[in-house]
Amino acid sequence: MLMSILMVVAATMRLWSLVGAQPLCRARKVRTGKVFNGGHQVQGDVLYFPSTMTCLIKHPCEKTTALYLGRQVFFTRDNFESSLLPLTIPTPMMVGQPEVTSAHFAGSRLLLVVSQKVYMYDYNADLWNTSEGIQHPVSHISGDNCCFAGNTFCLEISNSVFAYLHGEQISQANIYVSNNGGFSFQKFTYERQATLVGSLGGIFFLHSLSQVGLLVVNNRKGMFAYSDHPLTRSLGLAFDYNETLQALIPPGQRGLLILWSQNSLLSSLSAGQIVDTIQVQKGGQTLHPSIFGANVTVHNIAVYENGLAVLTREDHLYYGRLGIPSGSSSIIKFPDQQVWSQGAALMFLNPGKLQILTPLPDAASPAYDFRKCVVNIQAVLTGPDLHAEKCKIELMYGAFKGKMYTLDMNSQLEVTAIMIPRPGASLIPQVMVSNPYSLGLKTSIYEFDNTYAGNVLYRLDIRLKQQHHWGWFDPNFTSSIKRPTLSTLTVDVANKEISCMDLQPLTALISIGCDQEKKIIVQKWQGEEFKALVEAEFVLREVHGLSTFSYALTAEAAGCSSQPQNWSSVLLSAHEAGQATWSRENYVSCHSPSSNNPLRWPDVQYQILGGRTDNRIIFKQWNGIYIFHLSVLDPYYSYCHLETTFSIYVYGAYPLSLFAPGVTIVLLVASMLLAVWLAHMIPRLLCTAGGHKIREAYRGLCRRCSSLCHCCRGLRC
Repeated sequence: MLMSILMVVAATMRLWSLVGAQPLCRARKVRTGKVFNGGHQVQGDVLYFPSTMTCLIKHPCEKTTALYLGRQVFFTRDNFESSLLPLTIPTPMMVGQPEVTSAHFAGSRLLLVVSQKVYMYDYNADLWNTSEGIQHPVSHISGDNCCFAGNTFCLEISNSVFAYLHGEQISQANIYVSNNGGFSFQKFTYERQATLVGSLGGIFFLHSLSQVGLLVVNNRKGMFAYSDHPLTRSLGLAFDYNETLQALIPPGQRGLLILWSQNSLLSSLSAGQIVDTIQVQKGGQTLHPSIFGANVTVHNIAVYENGLAVLTREDHLYYGRLGIPSGSSSIIKFPDQQVWSQGAALMFLNPGKLQILTPLPDAASPAYDFRKCVVNIQAVLTGPDLHAEKCKIELMYGAFKGKMYTLDMNSQLEVTAIMIPRPGASLIPQVMVSNPYSLGLKTSIYEFDNTYAGNVLYRLDIRLKQQHHWGWFDPNFTSSIKRPTLSTLTVDVANKEISCMDLQPLTALISIGCDQEKKIIVQKWQGEEFKALVEAEFVLREVHGLSTFSYALTAEAAGCSSQPQNWSSVLLSAHEAGQATWSRENYVSCHSPSSNNPLRWPDVQYQILGGRTDNRIIFKQWNGIYIFHLSVLDPYYSYCHLETTFSIYVYGAYPLSLFAPGVTIVLLVASMLLAVWLAHMIPRLLCTAGGHKIREAYRGLCRRCSSLCHCCRGLRC
């Protein structure tokens, strides 16, 4: 009897809990657009995604543009807010079996791997094209997007794409790269590719490290190999690779990398250098060290900033955060609700809203409807079922969030963040750069003010400049200072609660390279005020080819240890006659000894100005206008091609003398002495008998000349 009563009470309590429980999400059906699509038929070959999992790819810059990959493929420009026809590829493209194995947004174009070939869909113009240059079968494409419009470096990121065949032996793999957004590809060879053992798990542009990362799979282990110093010296740490993993690089160049399959869920916060499993937690305690221990099958995942959502075939929805490098990434299970189906996919609308999207066929129309179920993450986290701790931070603000900055050589950047903890709570701020080999920082935090409620306002000052210039590390640690790099600044709080939905990390993109606003101008002193002196090495080239000037120093006088460059050697090395430029890229200093180029001709003119020498130009005796093109050579002065054109007017040059100055002086002195001697001697000579005869002869000559002139005048008349 007692047992029956207990069972009734338990059933009643369970019923009350079900009746009073808030649903995880409320579904709605999208049928908009049927009026316009109803009369249309599907034209072309219908694309499909062969995996049992679904994939939803959002354009990182165009927030309402997305691609759904499942049994059908759908492309939307309005976040699936209208019914859609399945995406098709024109039949004349002759793709064969229209099977999509990989897709990627490259700027305003959608790239698809269909039947082991790459096709490009320009959705603004509604045009399809076949990418050129790929001669071997490929299965995957990878790339990244940068959303700062108008930035040249950002445009290069969006236009860089890899195409490759997953699982091919690395030493023989055919990898292709495109620098124009997928229009054309060319072969790419990884420097150590022939020496690596294993199969190709993927190749990626890891812009947060300014590296190309190659995933090596060997003996059920995965490791990342990198393209540039200093990460070329070794592979990343090994991790378990028991089945084919899909790779997801969240937008923003923050170093995040997600590797996942049906039974694995891994993340890297350092662009593959360290790869960890994502833990499953409950109430702050770890239930399982990985998703594999939870006995679930991953069906679809979605990432937004540092938020991660996972939908499983067991109809479970997990949510978590991707931890900072000093912590671990984890997920928790949300309350159950029947949301899974074969076609279901996850999509973040914003950090606090998650949408579960499911295509629905319509027997009366070829266009598909969509069921949308939006999860309010904040409401679920603060519910009684999850026992999530309250966020201990009230405010975290930085004016630099979401911006892009450029640091040229020898420059520095200062930014500030403001943090306010809850009353009685403390916080530990953490400031990180994704590429510490290139970008270094100094920080200081102090109590800055108090709010009206009495909360302490903390100010965090951050000073950034190239790691090379801090002088803290061995040169073998830092990346090459000559190479432009990229890094992401991230400001967060250690051990931040999962309920801090509205307090996403503060991030900014730092481009260490040419500042496009920098330029060089040749001008006077402003009045009597000294403006600046550029001490970098530079060269001049007369535009019209005039050579009526020379240089003050020779190679030996300039202190060269090897044979210096000059315009003749630079022009000889040009691929096209007369098209060579002498710039920071091809400049070689003669002040460093070189066994391949010893100083053989020390008397040649040293044609480089500025820098450590006091070399000058000497103009010859020629009046006129010179037009010079100036180019800065010093590779450590700026990442920019600093160049300009200016003119010099030379005037007041005396005509060249016919004799040497010494001969002229001797003749002049001799002439003066002769004149003085004659002035003294002639009067004395005229008083003698000989002088009298000379005077008489002179008078006779004058009479003859006078008579001759009179006769000539008479003849004219």
